[in-house]
Amino acid sequence: MIPRHGHRARALRGATIDHFDTIIVGLGAMGSAAAAHLARRGRRVLGIEQFELGHSRGSSHGRSRMIRMCYFEHPDYVPLLRRAYDLWRETERAACHTLLHITGGIYIGPPDSSAVNGASRAAIDHHLDHELLDRAALARRFPQFHVPDDHRALYEPLAGYLIPEDVIAAHLRLAQSAGATLHDNERVESYETGGARVRVKTSHGEYEADRLIFACGAWATRVVRDLGVQITPTRQILGWVTPRNPAPFTPGTCPVWAIDCPREDPALNLRAGLYYGFPLDAGATGPEGRGFKLARHAIGPPTDPDTNDFSAHPADEADFRPALRAFLPDADGPLAQMRICMYENSPDGHFIIDLHPRNANIIIACGFSGHGFKFASVVGEVLADLAIDGTTRHPIGFLGLSRMASET
Repeated sequence: MIPRHGHRARALRGATIDHFDTIIVGLGAMGSAAAAHLARRGRRVLGIEQFELGHSRGSSHGRSRMIRMCYFEHPDYVPLLRRAYDLWRETERAACHTLLHITGGIYIGPPDSSAVNGASRAAIDHHLDHELLDRAALARRFPQFHVPDDHRALYEPLAGYLIPEDVIAAHLRLAQSAGATLHDNERVESYETGGARVRVKTSHGEYEADRLIFACGAWATRVVRDLGVQITPTRQILGWVTPRNPAPFTPGTCPVWAIDCPREDPALNLRAGLYYGFPLDAGATGPEGRGFKLARHAIGPPTDPDTNDFSAHPADEADFRPALRAFLPDADGPLAQMRICMYENSPDGHFIIDLHPRNANIIIACGFSGHGFKFASVVGEVLADLAIDGTTRHPIGFLGLSRMASET
């Protein structure tokens, strides 16, 4: 259950403005984790969310998010993932609730697959447990996947999924129980810096803090615009189907999975991207979300986060249905439901976590580009470090804003 907001500290003109150690703008995956870390370290925290807590109008919903250690996107993510796994287990113990579900993971692609080749490099470089499977071995081990003869796969036992709604609720409960003040349905209108403090004006009042963290997802472009960095929100489609033959897709039989399609295949109506999915009913606690979930990891059409179309339309099914017909025919059953979320894409697809270059009182966490949720536990710790000490022991240099200047 999402906690109700605490006492709403509202500053009126001429009145004393409430002061906090840290104000966090956005209480989704990263903001809720930062609030929990900071509050549990004894900091006075105000978290501000423009919608209701745990809302479904951003990037942190849909009942399942994959977590994997053999990370093909960049080798420097692996140390962060090691810490993230540890923190997920610590958070589970503190929250008395299971958050991390280990299923194993299988990643499949052609010889030039960046996903399979990158995952293999990460596994070798970081000595991660994994197996490489040729097409014949894949067919014996996971016969539910039907792929071309030249495809191969990497299996890793540590992969699994998180339930985003449960994760955010757990972090918010931990934050509030440690003394954090959480405001929902309150929109930040402006902020200003001066001296050692930051002042934030919202639809309900004004507040001051020593540090300000922006973790506002698809709305981040309005925050980092003055830095010359474009964060592009995009509309993304999630689908659930009822498999024709459920047995091969049940937990314990089906791992989390991804199939890389580097190029479009007009003959099969396949779009380029990384098709991915979860065991049957992963993360489901009721009628919503039940079924076999899959989606396509690729940048969708640009959107405005304030007016994004969260209604699913019949044409949206074409984003994932051809992958079922081509690769998972036993799962190619009736559509159960579709849902819409958003990505917040950085120019290079990597996260942006850094101090504002002109004001160290401001901390930015954005551009998670559709693959950030699994890192929320460690990102929360990093943001708490930056808010308290201005630095962190974690290797986030490759996620800094300076790389954007070097690319221009």
